[in-house]
Amino acid sequence: MTLIDRRGALAFLGLAAATALAGCTTAGPQFTEQVFTSEYGAVKDGGYTIPAVPIERVPTEFHRQIVTYRTKEKPGTIIVDTRSRHLYYVMPGNKAVRYGIGVGRAGFAWEGEAYVSWKQPWPRWHPPKEMIARDPRLKKYDDGGQAPGLSNPLGARALYLFDNNGKDTLYRLHGTPEWKSIGTAASSGCIRLMNQDIIDLYSRVKPGKSAKVVVIQ
Repeated sequence: MTLIDRRGALAFLGLAAATALAGCTTAGPQFTEQVFTSEYGAVKDGGYTIPAVPIERVPTEFHRQIVTYRTKEKPGTIIVDTRSRHLYYVMPGNKAVRYGIGVGRAGFAWEGEAYVSWKQPWPRWHPPKEMIARDPRLKKYDDGGQAPGLSNPLGARALYLFDNNGKDTLYRLHGTPEWKSIGTAASSGCIRLMNQDIIDLYSRVKPGKSAKVVVIQ
C-alpha cells in the first residue's frame, strides 16, 4: 500500500469513528423515554364524558411522557417551568413525568415555592373581580361561581397552592377543555393542563406540606 493509500484509509477510518460517536450522543437531559400519546381518548369521569383530544395536532413535546430529569428536589415534587411550558412531577431515579401546560396571565404573576393544600375534582370556577370588570358577562358567576362541567375553565380537576405560611397563593394547577392553548401563553388563568393530564397528575398528588411545588419563570 502506498503512502497516499494509507492516508486515505486512515482518513476514512477517522470519519467512520466520528460518525459512530455522533450517532451515540443524546441531546441534553430531556431525552424522551415513554410518550403516552395513546392516552388522550374520550374519558368518562364524574358523570361527564371528556372529549378525546386530537393529540396529533398537539406538538409531541407537550404530550405526557416520562423523561430523564435531574433535580435536587425530592420525588413527589412538582416543578412548573413557565418559560418552557412544561410541568414536571419528580419521580425516583432521576426521572419525571413531564406534562405540557398553558400559562395564563396569572401564571406569570407568581414564582417561588408552595405546596398543594387541597385538590378538587370537577371544581367550581370563581372568576376574579378584575376579570368580571373586563367582561361584564361573567358577573352572573360573581357570587356562586360557575358550576362544574365540560365548559368550566378549571376543567376536570384543580390543585390549590398555598405558601409555607398557610396562605392561599391564588395559584392553581387545573384542567382545561381548550387543548389548543397547551404550549401557549393563554389570555387568562394560571397553569392549565389537558383534562386527561390533570386527571393523571391529580391521582399522583397527596395534598400536604410534602406535596411541594416549585414555580420558575
